[in-house]
Parts: sequence; C-alpha cells; structure tokens
Amino acid sequence: MSAVTHMLATDLDGTLVGNANGLKKLIHYYDSLPYEVTLVYITGRHLASALSLINSENLPIPKLLVTDIGTGIYEGNNLHPDKEWEKKMSAGWNPESIRNIADGFPQLVPQQLPDNRRVSFEIEEKDPGIIKGFKQALVDAGIMHKFIFSSGRDIDVLPINSGKGEALKYIAAKYTDEHTSILVAGDSGNDLEMLTLGYPSVIVGNAKEELLDIEEHPMLFRATETCAGGIYQAWEHFYGA
Repeated sequence: MSAVTHMLATDLDGTLVGNANGLKKLIHYYDSLPYEVTLVYITGRHLASALSLINSENLPIPKLLVTDIGTGIYEGNNLHPDKEWEKKMSAGWNPESIRNIADGFPQLVPQQLPDNRRVSFEIEEKDPGIIKGFKQALVDAGIMHKFIFSSGRDIDVLPINSGKGEALKYIAAKYTDEHTSILVAGDSGNDLEMLTLGYPSVIVGNAKEELLDIEEHPMLFRATETCAGGIYQAWEHFYGA
C-alpha cells in the first residue's frame, strides 16, 4: 500500500452506513479533495457479511478491512489476510473453553459464526448479574481473553490482543507515520477502544447509550448528524480549510 497521508478508520453499521444522503455527501466530498483519504473499515461483521454490506450499500472498496471486532485484517483489492496479525490472534486463544463456560449460562444465545476468530453471544434481556457472572467465570478459569459488551445485547469474547483499538494501533504503526491525518469514527461500545486512542475521533449523532458518558477530550468530536453525515462534520472540524 502506498504512503498514507490521510486515513478514515470507521465502523460500518450505524456509522458509515445508515444515512444514505450523508454517505453520498461524504464520498463526493472525499472525491473532491486534493489528497486521497485511505479508507479502513473496522467492523464487527465477519468477512463474508462485511463484503455483502459493502456490495449492497455500494461502498468504496477500502484499502484495509478489519473484521470480527479486530480479529481479522485484510489488505488490498484481493483482501489478503495479514499473516502477522493472524499469528498474534492465535496466541493463547481457546474458544472451546469459552463455549464450555458459557454452557453454564443458558441466558446466553450463541451467535452462529463461520470460524473461531471470536466467540459471541446475544442476551435477550440486559441482566448485569448474568453478564458479570459470565465475565468473572472466564477470569476464574484463567482464560486469556478480551470481553466486550455492546448495544445492550451483544457479548463478544475475543483473543487477548485483539479488539478494534488494538487492530487500529497495529495498522497505524504499519502504514502511517506522525504526519498522517487520521479520523476514527464509531457508534457503539465495541468502538470505544479505538475512539479513545487519542486520534481525532467522532461519535456520530446516532451513537448508542454506552458512548454517551465518554469523558470529553479535545480530540473527541460529538457529531449532531447521523452516520456518514457525522463523519463529514468531524472531517470538516479537524481537517477542513
């Protein structure tokens, strides 16, 4: 990938996608700029699902696609997997042990996923006791993991070194330098890690409740517009003329 001068690292559902007029405006705006904005999509979707969304929404093809909440990284038009990242994700990862512990919590509904990059569940009614109990059971069992609860229903158990923030830090170290202008965009709890890395970031106007209490910071912009409309506002705020 060529040298990156400007980068948008964005979640898809509810962030880049969800406001058709805002998306059209943002893409037209980027096309009009005298520099290229390198697109990095960082999503909770698995690879096939992310590609389906990109196709159905006619999204620009990204230079990098991060899937499964930061457990998979793919580069270029051919979406070659990043082998170094794959190796990092496999270290200490034991999905079967996680599923065995989850069997003791019948309120957790397993999500059907195509591989073992992550282990994910839905909980139909938000019950802090069940969520806390499952989380503590994983800790008590000594299982290396990262635990993320988001959108009031989704529980994701990930490899210890994964997550959207860790993936973005890896990408920034590999493809950018101190002169690269970066904007990070998100709308839900699984975006929290990357939104609080210290890069210029935007919480879009339709963000989930779990992002409302993030501490204010000069590098954090709270958009009033939804989805891509909020990204446009933030790009103008940080990088507009």
